[in-house]
This record gives sequence, C-alpha cells and structure tokens, in this order.
Amino acid sequence: MTKAVVVGSGPNGLAAALTLAAEDVDVEVLEAAPTVGGGTRTSELTIPGLLHDECSGFHPLAVDTPFSRRFDLSRHGLRWRWPEVQYTHPLDGGRGAAAWRSIDVTATDLGVDGRAWQQVFGWLATRFDAITEDFLRPMLHVPAHPVKLARFGALSLLPASTLARRWSTPEGQALFAGVAAHALRPFGSPMSSAIGLALGTAAHSYGWPVAEGGSAAISRALVGLLEEHGGRVRTGATVTSLDELGSPDVVMLDVAPAAAARIVGDRMPPRVSRALTRYRHGPGVFKVEFAVQEGVPWQHEESRRAGTVHVGGSLDEIATAESEIHRGRMPERPFLLVGQQYVADSSRTAGDTVPVYAYAHVPGGWAGDATPVIEQQIERFAPGFRDRILARHVRSALRLEEHNPNYVGGDVVTGANDALQLVFRPRLALDPYHLGVPGTYLCSAGTPPGAGAHGMCGYNAARSALRELRGRSAGHS
Repeated sequence: MTKAVVVGSGPNGLAAALTLAAEDVDVEVLEAAPTVGGGTRTSELTIPGLLHDECSGFHPLAVDTPFSRRFDLSRHGLRWRWPEVQYTHPLDGGRGAAAWRSIDVTATDLGVDGRAWQQVFGWLATRFDAITEDFLRPMLHVPAHPVKLARFGALSLLPASTLARRWSTPEGQALFAGVAAHALRPFGSPMSSAIGLALGTAAHSYGWPVAEGGSAAISRALVGLLEEHGGRVRTGATVTSLDELGSPDVVMLDVAPAAAARIVGDRMPPRVSRALTRYRHGPGVFKVEFAVQEGVPWQHEESRRAGTVHVGGSLDEIATAESEIHRGRMPERPFLLVGQQYVADSSRTAGDTVPVYAYAHVPGGWAGDATPVIEQQIERFAPGFRDRILARHVRSALRLEEHNPNYVGGDVVTGANDALQLVFRPRLALDPYHLGVPGTYLCSAGTPPGAGAHGMCGYNAARSALRELRGRSAGHS
C-alpha cells in the first residue's frame, strides 16, 4: 500500500493528509506540539470557560473552495457562524464605517462613497466564485475565467494608497485601508491592494465566519474525517530530517520554506534549496488575548456588533504605521486587528465576560512589549476599555514563533506579501509544491494560495503528489 508521512498538523497539513487518505494512501501525520492544529488551536488562555483562538479566528476563504466542496467537515461537527457586521473601522469622535454581508447596505451606510464601493466590490462579489477558482491555484496555469481574473488582477496591481483614493470620505478610505492592511505591506507598494480586494470581496460573497466553539473545531473535524479514512496523527513527534521518516512514497511538509530546506537537506537540488532559504518573511504581530467584562465599549455603535474591528485611525495614519514597521521601527500608533468572535458564537463566553483578541503589526522579530500601545489604541476609540479588562494573555512576535515555528519572527501570514512573492511563492515553478525530490512536497501557507485556514495549500500539494503517484504507476505498467 502507498504510504505517506505529513510533517505538521496545521490546517494545510491535515488537508493534505485527508486528500491523500481519501485516495487510499496510508497516511500518518507527525506533529511536534502536544496538540494538533497549528494556527487553528483554541484554548482557555485567560479565565476558565473563555475560549480564545490562538491564531486564525475568521475564515472568509474557507467556506466555499474545491477542498470544502470535496470534504464535508460538518459531519464531524464543524459549524460556521456569522457576525451581524463582518468588519468595521472606527474613527475618532464615534464616527466609523461598517462592511455588512450585503453590499447594498454597506454602500448605503457609506453615503457619498457608496457608489464607488459598489463599483469596486459589486462586480467582483457577483463573480467571486469564478475568480477564486483561479486565484486559489498556482499562478502559472491556464485561467478558467481569464476575463474575470484579469479585471481582479488589474485592480490588485494598484498600490493600496492609490485604490483607497477611489473613496472621498475618511470613512470610505478607512474601511478599505483596514482590510488592505491585512497584507502587512507598505501602502505605496505594487499589489498592496490584492489582499484587501480579496478579503473585502469575500465579506460580501461569503462573509467572515467563525467556527462554532473556536477554530480548533476545524482541526477536530479534519482529524475526525482523516481517521475515518484510516489516517493517523501522532503528536510530540519532532522531525528534523527525511532520514527519520524511513521510506514513505510521499512526504508532505507543512513547515516554513527554509525549514523544508533543512529537513530535506542535501537531497534537495541546490537551485530549489537556494530559493527556499532566500524566501522572505514579513513583519510580525504582537498578540494579546483579553477577558473583557461586557465587551469593548466602542463609541462607533456598529463596532459593538462586528466580528472584526480594524483599529488604526485614518488612511494616512495606517499607511504611516505600516511603512514604519517595514523600516524596522515600532510605531506609536500601530495598526490593530481586534477579534470579537463571540458576537457570532456565544459558546465562547463565560457569563458576562467575553474573549477579545487584539494583535498589532510590529517589525519582524520585534522583542518589545506592545501591550500598552494596544490598550491605548483601543481606549482611543472605546473609552473605558481598560476598566473592563479582567485578565490578559500576551504573546510577543518571538513567542509566537516559539509557539508555532512556521511564524518566523512572528510572521503569521508565513511570508512577505511583496509583489513577486505574492504571485510566485515559494519560488517560480510550474509546480511550486514539489521540492525537487521524488515524492517530497511543501504544503504550508508558504505555497499558493497563501495564508488562511482554507486548506487549499495542502489540497493543491496533495493533488500534485497524487499526479506523481499515478505517473509512477503508469510507468511501471
């Protein structure tokens, strides 16, 4: 029987394992940590009964993909829950803007900027299924929908600072700036609009859902379905070399690109090894989990009902902060992403105390303490917030890497989203998953289509491996 070993049990490693196991491959997953999940772990980090997502909390690109259509995770307990408001952006004085699932409601709320929002996101939202069919794959392929992909690509090429000027009000500009900041790129750089366009469109097409009971429910469902297909998971198993794995037919590495080069070692062709070791990581994040009594008292009313709140002030303020972290300097007012998953999923709360996470964008590998500036930024838009904090759990950029080695320097998106790497990660190749060694593949978020608990990196890598296996079989017949 064909055997495979998957190193790493993040959502991509588990997706790769499940895709192989469903094709009658004997699969074992090896995880160094004591628990599975990678970026989809959920824990009681502050007070008993309060469920905190340790990394990924919102999953706009996970609900309708080739992987999610192939495997019904709901049979193993995965339930998606949506907030009333997908994301918001508060401004000073109680002002702000909100992105609703309905693009018409969003446009109406934006007033004079509503038409421009419709022009950018309306066309994309009605065609997003076709667009994602192409951009959830490696870039070097024949597009299934070339015209739609070209229009999305033309907007994506723009710097975020340029596209944001399509809106004339501080509210409209800030609403786009907040979602564009997910790219962790300077707003003046080419293609810094791409992530914001994708996530903004997804908010209207799919929403920004959370997993009921925490993101660990995704891992549990993946493991449950994997075991149903005969796969196994072993935790506490660190792998440093291919020599430790015996002679499986397939090896899948759900690790950072440079770590893959170390594990494969001299077996890897020098050109591939050079590309992986030169792979660039981006800025880090500094994350604080809060136990907050009665929630965050946002002055902007819609922010109290939003799953995600982007905190950073105006377009210019966010652009300045993002530029600073890329220069290796910690800004006085960093951009924050505040997660309020409990507004969609009340099972995470304990009485009137709710879990809130906040992370600040910081320079890669930054060793300082951002807790005071994070609280100051939230307090700016939610006076009285500090008085409601009952407990905190803090992870610096360096501690995030210790917790999950794929997050090099606290880089939770597993790679800098500069123009070249955004399109051709981890290297320029027809099959970016294959590591130049027969049967050996990279399946982490360092491969297309990149970060997110959508499992598509693992699914794509496993399909590549299955093609190789079929080719071997045909060659032997």
